[in-house]
Amino acid sequence: MDSEQARTWQVQRFAQRQRFLPSHTCQEESLIQMKEIVKVFENAAGKFTALKGVTACFDAGEFVSIVGKSGSGKSTLVNMLTGIDHPTSGSVRVGDTYIHQMSENDMSLWRGANLGIVFQFFQLVPTLTLLENVMLPMVLVERIPAAERETRAQALLEMVGLGAVAEKLPAAVSGGQQQSAAIARALANDPPILIADEPTGNLDTRSADEVFDLFTRLIEQGKTILMVTHDPQLARRTTRTLLLSDGELINPWIAAAFPEMGHSQLLWLTHQMKPAVLGRGARLSNLEMAPGLLVVSGGELVIGDARHGEREIQLEAGAFLCAEDLHTIAEQGLQVSAGAAHGCELLALDEAAFSAWLQHDRAAEAGLERCGSDFNLRWGMGV
Repeated sequence: MDSEQARTWQVQRFAQRQRFLPSHTCQEESLIQMKEIVKVFENAAGKFTALKGVTACFDAGEFVSIVGKSGSGKSTLVNMLTGIDHPTSGSVRVGDTYIHQMSENDMSLWRGANLGIVFQFFQLVPTLTLLENVMLPMVLVERIPAAERETRAQALLEMVGLGAVAEKLPAAVSGGQQQSAAIARALANDPPILIADEPTGNLDTRSADEVFDLFTRLIEQGKTILMVTHDPQLARRTTRTLLLSDGELINPWIAAAFPEMGHSQLLWLTHQMKPAVLGRGARLSNLEMAPGLLVVSGGELVIGDARHGEREIQLEAGAFLCAEDLHTIAEQGLQVSAGAAHGCELLALDEAAFSAWLQHDRAAEAGLERCGSDFNLRWGMGV
């Protein structure tokens, strides 16, 4: 396989690949940093842990989707980011501000100036016109001079395509128009960050697409958007996706490698796969374990022809190899090594644990059906 064919395969294999940040670290320069967030709820039935040590970071200008099944912790995570609720432990930093160290009054003022929040059910005041609804946050925060508020509100409604209906009440316009008005209201004080909780959940497909296109334009203007959604099609159109399961983040590299796999299996792999590093040019055989499953999380892993040095495939972050693949590689006289330029970072599961997992969890096989049997088709390398 020549380099052009290998590149074509990579594009096809990862057509929906996104830019993933390391799952276990946050960069200090990140706009938003959540660190080891735990949230425990207590009621008459006992304690329930909704978030279990979540660490995540978000850069300025990102459009990030937060995805998970009902009860996975999505809304709780958003409440931690907005300051609507407080974590049991852990910290949230936005810019230079640790938001849960503020008083409730200071928090409200900070939230009004720095966050625009878009709700699933619009939350427009029914007795106010769309124009008045957009002006309301300006009145509450007093960041925009009074003389400029109406003009700014009208301009925001124009931006979302509602200039002609600015004087109408919410009940007089469609659901999609109400959500667009809610987005204009979220932008009232020109916040750098928008947080949208299921913003398309009550909209038809056309209206949902219009809202998403509006978000895309806002990203182009420099906004940062975090969007909770249950819609995988919308999530794939964002810059990056965080996948939540049972209050924990699934490792993004694992989620990328196995998109057909169920959340419980992905979470199991997140717990069990261990990080490993191969130095520049080092062979895979240098690993201390005999791997049954490998996911590339950084750098490159190279499959090459040790006999002739002619055929070579470079596997980038998000690619995977399973035990059957590795056995076939060995049978064909090929070798696997880290890239010569930067080495390779891996997530690895040893072969014994991998085999035991497949024997006890048949559902996992569906996400690994491409292993082994269609190796030659995947890699374009015949015997």
